[in-house]
Amino acid sequence: MAVAHTIILVLLTTSWAWAAGTESTFGCYESIISFGDSIADTGNLRRLRSANNQPDSARLPYGRTFFHHPTGRFSDGRLIIDFIAESLGLPLVQPYLGGADAAVNDRSFDKGVNFAVAGATALDISFFEERGIYNPMTNVSLGTQLRWFKQFLATIPENRKFLQRSLILMGEIGGNDYNHPLEQGKSPQETQSFGTAIVDSIGSTIQELIKLGAKTILVPGNLPIGCIPAFLTKFEKSSSKQDYDSTIGCLNWLNELSIYHNELLQKELTRIQRLNPHVHIIYADYYNATLRLYLSPTQFGFSKDILRACCGAGGPYNFNEVVRCGNPGATCCDDPSIFTNWDGLHYTEAAYRLIAQGLLQGPYTTPRFKDICPSITISGPAAQVNEY
Repeated sequence: MAVAHTIILVLLTTSWAWAAGTESTFGCYESIISFGDSIADTGNLRRLRSANNQPDSARLPYGRTFFHHPTGRFSDGRLIIDFIAESLGLPLVQPYLGGADAAVNDRSFDKGVNFAVAGATALDISFFEERGIYNPMTNVSLGTQLRWFKQFLATIPENRKFLQRSLILMGEIGGNDYNHPLEQGKSPQETQSFGTAIVDSIGSTIQELIKLGAKTILVPGNLPIGCIPAFLTKFEKSSSKQDYDSTIGCLNWLNELSIYHNELLQKELTRIQRLNPHVHIIYADYYNATLRLYLSPTQFGFSKDILRACCGAGGPYNFNEVVRCGNPGATCCDDPSIFTNWDGLHYTEAAYRLIAQGLLQGPYTTPRFKDICPSITISGPAAQVNEY
């Protein structure tokens, strides 16, 4: 495995053939269709829950930086998907689920629709329950989201053309397939053994979308989970000095698990690309786009205390499993923009902006966004702010 702090820019996907040529309309997409988990959820989990069982993301200080109220996003503001939408001149992508809100049910999804649900897994919930692993947040999986998508697509006139003109964001998805087992005491070895099944699920979903007409699919890898305050806190007592990266302080074996997943994913995407040379498949290197923030925090405007969460209830990493951000007893930092991590598990808007910038303008996609659409930029305010 690669050392946790080494940025890997030579991706397995260099063998991909960009056979579709230069006729791509990338940068001019008419809509964004999103699948995934809390990294991309713009409010679906909030709408899945009852009024007396709302997620932390439905309470302040979530949303404080940009929206100034909670939207269901697990951050203080915008997510990567929001910055991608802005860069394409599209409205922020609305959550598919409307719940009991009639006004929400009347929304139009002609510019984008988001099926991502916080806590969702790539594998069906039955896979984990058979192994004594339970999802504490939702029973939604990638398969559930695909079923919702097909129901939605059936309502769209000329749906194949609609899909061809859309940018598909496939995730990030799969991270919780590792997170939930690790959080519930499964060994690293058993957790890693799920990798092939996780990637197969993502791959089969991509192939299903291609059959339905998808032409451009952006597929993110997993993040450097060894740098997340929640895991640093959980494994602090059981870890030795040798388990940590000497440069950053992240847990090597957890970052190596992310690298393992990302290598499997890239191999699968290479296979699918060869079978479908007419389709644009783009690997998004979330791992290295994020890791650079930890390697050079002050260069990007962050505090040197890079591994602490902005919102939490104390401890070395400001994360307390019992008292999470948004609950009584937790406190929030004065300036989230100097923190990479928001609540111990998710990132701040400031970090998400830089990650998105690394994807759209930098070297962290294969093929490079900037080479395909040189006009893409990361702007300030959104082109259109949806108050949903």
